[in-house]
Amino acid sequence: MNLIILFEEDFIEENKVRLQGRRLKHVQSIHKADIGDTLRVGLLNGKMGEGKIISLTKESIEMNVNLIDNPSEPSNIKLILAMPRPKVFKRILQDVTTMGIKDIYLIKTWRVDKSYWGSSLLSDDNLLKHMILGLEQGKDTILPRIHIKKLFKPFVEDEIPNIIKGTRPIAGHPTGERECPRGIYEPVTLTIGPEGGFIPYEVEMLKKQGFEIVSLGKRILRVETAVPYLIGRLS
Repeated sequence: MNLIILFEEDFIEENKVRLQGRRLKHVQSIHKADIGDTLRVGLLNGKMGEGKIISLTKESIEMNVNLIDNPSEPSNIKLILAMPRPKVFKRILQDVTTMGIKDIYLIKTWRVDKSYWGSSLLSDDNLLKHMILGLEQGKDTILPRIHIKKLFKPFVEDEIPNIIKGTRPIAGHPTGERECPRGIYEPVTLTIGPEGGFIPYEVEMLKKQGFEIVSLGKRILRVETAVPYLIGRLS
């Protein structure tokens, strides 16, 4: 936990918070902080700063907080991701949140199992839980926006043109036509398919919208490996 995320309900006075539960345990067992110590804190979807511990018991921690710093700069990449297996998506969501991705589109493709959409992971509470973990790791406070799109063809034809406007659209695919570029400084819309990649029909639809179909070479990576690899390579 490189940043302690604060919520509006934590405030007991204008600049004073009281924390319990997981965050208290982390401060006690990992930070091993004590009264008078300062910790890096940030208000969810707000500013960051420091919290000075003024009270610490087994039940709660109280801090005076001073939130004056802007959150970290967001990534210039939008991510369109074929819905992975829920256990895999849990890790990916934390990773891309840590890396500063602010728009995540989860889409249905031919190789996406229909059962994935019934996962409890997609509940608002569980999505928030894993995004918070990503924000804590990346020292950021701004939550990503998650858009769930279960119909591939209408999404590609009707919505993608607006999503990719002003960006360079790139699709990662095991048999891409060219090697993935490096160090793109312009905004990017990155699309990554499921295990096994997009089917030919889906590739052609993406190409019609202007996507570059790129690969990472001869090695075939798991989705959970390919996502952070591609984001890091393009950033």
